[in-house]
Amino acid sequence: MKPGMVPPPPGEESQTVILPPGWQSYLSPQGRRYYVNTTTNETTWERPSSSPGIPASPGSHRSSLPPTVNGYHASGTPAHPPETAHMSVRKSTGDSQNLGSSSPSKKQSKENTITINCVTFPHPDTMPEQQLLKPTEWSYCDYFWADRKDPQGNGTVAGFELLLQKQLKGKQMQKEMSEFIRERIKIEEDYAKNLAKLSQNSLASQEEGSLGEAWAQVKKSLADEAEVHLKFSAKLHSEVEKPLMNFRENFKKDMKKCDHHIADLRKQLASRYASVEKARKALTERQRDLEMKTQQLEIKLSNKTEEDIKKARRKSTQAGDDLMRCVDLYNQAQSKWFEEMVTTTLELERLEVERVEMIRQHLCQYTQLRHETDMFNQSTVEPVDQLLRKVDPAKDRELWVREHKTGNIRPVDMEI
Repeated sequence: MKPGMVPPPPGEESQTVILPPGWQSYLSPQGRRYYVNTTTNETTWERPSSSPGIPASPGSHRSSLPPTVNGYHASGTPAHPPETAHMSVRKSTGDSQNLGSSSPSKKQSKENTITINCVTFPHPDTMPEQQLLKPTEWSYCDYFWADRKDPQGNGTVAGFELLLQKQLKGKQMQKEMSEFIRERIKIEEDYAKNLAKLSQNSLASQEEGSLGEAWAQVKKSLADEAEVHLKFSAKLHSEVEKPLMNFRENFKKDMKKCDHHIADLRKQLASRYASVEKARKALTERQRDLEMKTQQLEIKLSNKTEEDIKKARRKSTQAGDDLMRCVDLYNQAQSKWFEEMVTTTLELERLEVERVEMIRQHLCQYTQLRHETDMFNQSTVEPVDQLLRKVDPAKDRELWVREHKTGNIRPVDMEI
């Protein structure tokens, strides 16, 4: 369905009067004008006044309308008169010329609406500029009302089911990221253990002098580096892996509850829709029966025809009442489904934004810890650099000779 607004019908209030900021006017599928505050999503039958405290339409009243969806309200709840219902039914009367025939308004109503998932929507041709709830945001609440063909089979997948699948996939991706960080931690821990073990190695431990001091510092730097990596792995566990793993531990259960709730509403809607169609057929049959008996009375085929007409009229009236009741129940279920769909899809949208932001923050924490680890690693080799700059072979030789000299008497030539 194309986004946009519905042009006003003739006879409506002048549209040259400017609405207060943030308000837009639309038409319901039955042609009744209502108003939507695009900032607060408030809806009302009463035309909002540009002057606070002064009603614009005397005698009208605000209604608790369901949220707009693609510029359309699920109306027809008991609080509203029949003109707001998605289905309109004319109660049967004794007028034989109207019995068993569809009224022009009903035909026109069917031409101007389409049914998806047992829910009536304005026909795209009659509402070429239907407005979205969030026209610039590609919001979940605007684009997942119908079913989509399953690419892996011949069946269909409900739009809401696609949203749930995305949520569950996001939870799985989050879990896999946590497992990835856990592998990273294991590498750090193994690396730290190997560094610590190597620092205790006795190789070249007998090196002497300033070079020996520098070599000893090299081995100590390995132990210091091992400690840095152990701290890094511990922080990765507490500040990255664990939050990723524990975020929304009961998420799958919550999504199942949400799925069952929406599915139950759809089943109820389908059941109410079937009841409406059944009641409509029953009314048609009663009307035909009444029309037949009326014709029999006109040609006086039976003395009991007049009494039969009274019975047929009562049954036809009862069938009309049953149809009105079924329509009312259907519109209640439809209104509830619309409200829950809008509320739930917006909540799923919020949860997805929250999940992405949470992961982004913890990955930023990971990079921060990496930078800190690199900085600490650099500090472990600085003492080594300082000692290496002080290595002095001549001084080392002097010290060694002083400690290990055996004498300075050299052999001389012998004379004969």
